Amino acid sequence: MLNSIIKYFPENKLVTVLLLLLIIAWGVATAPFNWNIGILPRDPVPVDAIPDIGENQQIVFTEWMGRSPQDVEDQITYPLTTSLLGLPGVKSVRSSSALGFSSIYIIFEED
Repeated sequence: MLNSIIKYFPENKLVTVLLLLLIIAWGVATAPFNWNIGILPRDPVPVDAIPDIGENQQIVFTEWMGRSPQDVEDQITYPLTTSLLGLPGVKSVRSSSALGFSSIYIIFEED
């Protein structure tokens, strides 16, 4: 059945173009933007704005494939963590090491 549908559209180019234009017009009519299109009725999709109430943070992800968690901790995570603690406005730095990678979470003051 899927093969027959796929075969139908290249053989019937007019139907394909009309269906494509219909889909584009429907997308423009329901777009959540304030577009002034006089010929199409507008029915925009409602969009809720959810504020980001989390802390200001930056995540530093490093990879060192094939190394043990202790090697990653000693060679990458610990030196980076101690260096990042000296940045201005840093509230806290949390880090974790695993097999071949480390993650460092830097949380900044709200200023």
